[in-house]
Amino acid sequence: MTGKRLTEIPVVFYHTSTGVELVRDWLRSLPEDDRRTIGIDLATVQVGWPVGMPLCRPLGGGLWELRSSLPSHRIARVLFCVHEGRLGIVHGFIKKTQKTPQDEIDLARKRMKEMTT
Repeated sequence: MTGKRLTEIPVVFYHTSTGVELVRDWLRSLPEDDRRTIGIDLATVQVGWPVGMPLCRPLGGGLWELRSSLPSHRIARVLFCVHEGRLGIVHGFIKKTQKTPQDEIDLARKRMKEMTT
């Protein structure tokens, strides 16, 4: 076995023009066990990209959905893009319906556009 190291893709959080990192703030508001689960899932993406179902699902146009089942018996989604060798985390929310709401996707696309232009 070789001592080959896994390459970790850097994570960059979307921030507003005033520097507020909305997704990071949302993550901090979650219970510790839920944060840990999302963090483990995100780390899996960082070292194993590209990752498919069931952990990640493409939403089209370069937007991806990280799918986390939380210890609090809820479902979280973290929406991200891959741009210039980095994971751009653009939105996160607790899923309350079976289908990902279009307004959540639209907000993520808007933020993705801001991050990549």
